[in-house]
Amino acid sequence: MPDSPHETSPARDVDPAFARAVDSLVARGPGRMVPGLERITALAGLLGDPQLAYPTVHVTGTNGKGSVVRMVGALCAAAGLSAGTFTSPHLQSIRERLSLAGRHISEARFAEIHDEVAALADLLDQRAGPDGDTVTFFEMLTAMAFGYFADAPVDVGVLEVGMGGTWDATNLVRGDVAVIATVDLDHAELGDTPEKVATEKAGIIKPGSNVVIGRQRPEVLRVLEDAAREADAAHVTLLGEDLEVVDRRIAVGGQQLTLRVGDRVIDDILLPLFGAHQADNAALALGAFAALTGDSLAAMDDEVIRHGLGAVAVPGRLEVVHRDPTVVLDGAHNPHGARAAAAAIEEAFEFRDLVLVVGCLEGKDIEGILGALRDLAAHVVVTRAPSPRSASLERMHRAATATWEGTQVPVEVAEDLDTALDLAERLAGEGDGVLVAGSLFAVGAARDRYLPVTDPGDEVVYEPDDLDDEEEATPLDELEETADRETFTDALDRMLDD
Repeated sequence: MPDSPHETSPARDVDPAFARAVDSLVARGPGRMVPGLERITALAGLLGDPQLAYPTVHVTGTNGKGSVVRMVGALCAAAGLSAGTFTSPHLQSIRERLSLAGRHISEARFAEIHDEVAALADLLDQRAGPDGDTVTFFEMLTAMAFGYFADAPVDVGVLEVGMGGTWDATNLVRGDVAVIATVDLDHAELGDTPEKVATEKAGIIKPGSNVVIGRQRPEVLRVLEDAAREADAAHVTLLGEDLEVVDRRIAVGGQQLTLRVGDRVIDDILLPLFGAHQADNAALALGAFAALTGDSLAAMDDEVIRHGLGAVAVPGRLEVVHRDPTVVLDGAHNPHGARAAAAAIEEAFEFRDLVLVVGCLEGKDIEGILGALRDLAAHVVVTRAPSPRSASLERMHRAATATWEGTQVPVEVAEDLDTALDLAERLAGEGDGVLVAGSLFAVGAARDRYLPVTDPGDEVVYEPDDLDDEEEATPLDELEETADRETFTDALDRMLDD
């Protein structure tokens, strides 16, 4: 799971409490994966299982998960529904992962939620003992999202799976709607064939849930449909049958779509994102929104859909962050994503030449990623992704040299991303473009250069009428009222035993 735990933008001072919360999370070891749902189940239980307090749209797949989550959130907002979105990893600030109505959680609120959850996580860690498995970085963030959304409160939670499905910490949600975007090979831990990966991702399908499935290989689709039947899902919606991209045209700043959901056709949708894959993601999001809202969708005007999808922003996915030269960012951290990015660049951008700046993580299919971008680049600059798990410069240079052998495309090496971008900007002439790709770490660092974070976030303010006159006490409230730590610990042990 490609976690990027640090605050990458040094352009401003951060809230000291927020900085301490981030340091505490980082101490749990970003990227550390411990199989099993025992810790997150216990942690959520101590919080009163807040993830069961609201309907959820749960999204998995190999590529497009984050885009679909943001699109569903935008559709909910256009319909007047308060949506909390949980995505991973983040590009610049960990606050990106927890959002309400499209706005990131504030630094102050992040620190508050962290401290509430950390108090219980620390006690679970003590109970596990020195040889036991402690609560992980991702489990902590997931529990924080559960509680944050319940406290807001949201009308719906839209959550992206961190990795896989069955054993992912997010899989404690109700899963009223399960969305499975295109499945392909990515993380080796999930299996060495698309069918094995699909079996793991199908684990998010809950009994009675509505399942929305993206474009799949026939063998993958069989796995997913079998899983839906075995789970006794209420309904299965397929992109290409029940959902369709009827028409797609290039437009200024994105593309104009006509989408079909069931018998309903909605035209003149201006999606401010590039590529056929994003059109598919928009159709998936519309299918998920239709499954969530049910009969209410029929009463909504087409303009709700147009407004929702027209307001979508997906940072780091074919995102233009600079002009003169035009700099485009795209994670493209596996061959499937790289192929989609290459097709979208060729379709939507009329570059004379393209300078490719690429830095990948060790363990990824680097040759496959570079191969997908081979015909796109006129000049290549390889560098290190700003991560401890970055592939070495030697590894990147060797793979790039082999990929562009015999093409007369120059391959250069830059020690770090800033040096690579300085070189790329010098190389790019009038009408040329620069693409930064290969990992979300590289994209996040490039975004820091061109679009640094300057906003610490504002608190969400509620009018008094938004709050219940009397709020029911949660198990956490009751524990916090306990007079001393020994009694607190005894109460915690009783709850865990129960």
